Amino acid sequence: MATRKTRKPASERSTGGTVLFTGFPGFIGARLIPRLLELRPGATFECLVQEKFLPAADASVAALASSHPHTKGRIRLVTGDITAPGLGLGAGAAKSLAKRITGCFHLAAVYDLAVARDVGMRINVEGTKNVLEFLGGASAVRRLDYVSTAYVSGTAVGTYRETDLDVGQSFKNHYEETKFLAEAAVRESGIPSAIYRPGIVVGDSRTGETAKFDGPYFALNAMSLLPSPGAFLRIGDGEAEVNLVPVDYVLEAIARLGAWDGAIGKTYHLTDPAPETALSLAELLAKSIGKSFVYVPVPLPLAKLAFVVPQVSGWLGMPGQTLDYFDHPVHYDAAQATKDLARFGLACPPFRSYVQKLVAFWKKKRAEITRGAMI
Repeated sequence: MATRKTRKPASERSTGGTVLFTGFPGFIGARLIPRLLELRPGATFECLVQEKFLPAADASVAALASSHPHTKGRIRLVTGDITAPGLGLGAGAAKSLAKRITGCFHLAAVYDLAVARDVGMRINVEGTKNVLEFLGGASAVRRLDYVSTAYVSGTAVGTYRETDLDVGQSFKNHYEETKFLAEAAVRESGIPSAIYRPGIVVGDSRTGETAKFDGPYFALNAMSLLPSPGAFLRIGDGEAEVNLVPVDYVLEAIARLGAWDGAIGKTYHLTDPAPETALSLAELLAKSIGKSFVYVPVPLPLAKLAFVVPQVSGWLGMPGQTLDYFDHPVHYDAAQATKDLARFGLACPPFRSYVQKLVAFWKKKRAEITRGAMI
């Protein structure tokens, strides 16, 4: 599991201020804020929430106050919308908020490989630009912490570094494209920023808990439907890396780096430095549910063609866009993240150390949790 120490010297931490937060009460946002408030004892958070999500946000604030007493009175909800100019705030509210905030965590986005381009542009790109414009008018803002994705790499092959962004790549889907454009806007804004690029986020390495079953869970769904012993698809040669990271590692990494001034100006791959290959991942998943398969090689274009038929993807519970991530020869170098997180005693755990936790939670909750978005 991801390990952590409890404190660092206050001189190394951003300890106070008023922070604008987008992406609450999402699964990650609602778990990140209490940890940030623990690490930043003088801080308060202003959470921008769409009106339709206010009841859920209110309930989340109350639940956090009960389970994490240190959050009580330190989370304030502000009705707004990142897709609207001025974040959808009235002139008076916008002016007041701009005067108060000293930082921002921007998590709100559509995390879905199948997102339509117009939706991705409106939420991921224009939404981010609206946040940047608002922060540009807030004179006390010291930093922005922005959650991107490792898959801004698009079709790039070989080693993709934390210092890379535009390397001439194209994109496998509109999710990748719009997150790339959003990260480019953050970099071009001139606002001091720390940028986080998670890989494929899976459940908690300690409990297996997740709010969505996508990525490798799609393979679990498919395997559960097939006879064993039997045959299962192997996309390509099976040697491509599949970069999975547990949500608790991602949360703790963002919390630690987000409370440390040394992270400003850096981009971090929150990825597994030694990921499983597509074939070893399939073997681990099959073993975890007591199944045995012969892996039949299928070229990626042929596999994607089969998934054009809605009945195929529907029966397997696996969208065709997922296939690209099991046959793409890219390695995410995480040298900066590895180095800086080591000061906090934090490292990404290997997938095989927590796969049984993920599978146990999946077995228990698979009927209750449907396909979600991939970060």
